[in-house]
Amino acid sequence: MSSKKMGRPPSDNPKSEKIEIRVDREIMSKLDASAKKLNTTRSGIVRRGIEKVYDELQK
Repeated sequence: MSSKKMGRPPSDNPKSEKIEIRVDREIMSKLDASAKKLNTTRSGIVRRGIEKVYDELQK
């Protein structure tokens, strides 16, 4: 029998860092609506926002 583990293969870019923020209901509502409209997760929306701000600062 093979000694390979079953399951998901390891990621090339693992998400090992974790942040925690506090937001009000309005921001949470906007975050959830954005995630639903773009068919992604809350984390995906936050990552996109960080990338967008970072790119704007590089200009």
